[in-house]
Amino acid sequence: MNNKDNVAIPTVTASTLGSSEKRLKKPDWLKVSLPTGEPYNKLKDLMQTHELHTVCESAACPNRGECWSRSTATLMILGNVCTRSCGFCNVITGRPTELDLDEPRRVADAVRLMQLKYVVITSVNRDELVDGGASVWAETIERVRAQSPNTGIEVLIPDFCGNWDALQTVLNAKPDVLNHNIETVPRLYLPVRPQGKLDRSLELLSKAKEAGFKTKSGFMVGLGETDDEVIELLHMLKKSNVDLVTIGQYMQPTPKHLPVARWVAPEMFDHFHDEGMKMGFGEVFAGPLVRSSYHAEEQAEKLAARR
Repeated sequence: MNNKDNVAIPTVTASTLGSSEKRLKKPDWLKVSLPTGEPYNKLKDLMQTHELHTVCESAACPNRGECWSRSTATLMILGNVCTRSCGFCNVITGRPTELDLDEPRRVADAVRLMQLKYVVITSVNRDELVDGGASVWAETIERVRAQSPNTGIEVLIPDFCGNWDALQTVLNAKPDVLNHNIETVPRLYLPVRPQGKLDRSLELLSKAKEAGFKTKSGFMVGLGETDDEVIELLHMLKKSNVDLVTIGQYMQPTPKHLPVARWVAPEMFDHFHDEGMKMGFGEVFAGPLVRSSYHAEEQAEKLAARR
C-alpha cells in the first residue's frame, strides 16, 4: 500500500502558494452534495438571526450540504477573522477589530433551539489576545452546558501560542472532547501552518490527555506528503495518547491556496484507518470527505463503545 517508490508526489513549498500550475482534475468518485432542503434553510436562518458563524461556511466545507440537511453544524466563535495565514484555510485572515462578548449567550441559545444532542464548537485564532480567547471559550462551554445539560460538547481549539494557562481555562469548563488538529505531516508545516508548531500542538494534546480528557486530532492528505509520512504522523499522535483521529482529502478552496498535490484513493484511506486501529487508537475516521467535525457524535459514540 506504499506509493513512495512508484508515484511522483510533488513537493510543496511556501512558493507554491497561489501557484498557477494546472490543477489536478477531481476524480469521478469524489462527489459533494449541494446545500439544499428545508433543514438546511432553517439552520441557515437560525445562524443569521443569532449573528453566528459556522466553520462550514467560512472554511467552505464540502460536507455542508449533508450536515446542514441533518440539522448539524460546527459553530465558530471569536468572530470570523483569523490572525493566522494557513495555506489551506479559506477563513478570512487579518487583524480582528473587536471581541464579541455576547457571542457565548447566542451560541447557547442556538444550541438549545436546535435541540442538539451533540455540538462541535471551534474558533479562529485570536493571537492578538493575551489569553487567545480562552475566557470566551470557557464562557461558551459553560453557557451551553447550563441551557442544554444533556448536549455533548466537543471543542476544536487553537494552540493558544503555547499558553498553557489559557488551555487550562478551557479545560476547567469541562468539555466532553478536546480536539486540536495537527493538520499535516512535519515536513509540510511551513507552507501549510506557517505560524503553527508541531511540537506545540502535540504537547497541547498530551496535556489535555494527562488532565483526563478524551482527545482528538485530525489532518489532511493530498498536500504533498508520502504514505510513509502519514503513518509516521499517526505514530506521533499515538505517542501523545490521542484517542480519536480524522483523516481527510485536502481540497483547494481558491486558486490562492495551496494546490492539491494528489487525490488519495478511497482504498488508501481504508489502509490508513486499518494501520491506525492496529496502533491502538480508539477510533480512526478516514475518507476523502472526512473532516474533523464530520459525524463527530458518531465518532464519540464509537469511542465510548470500545471502552
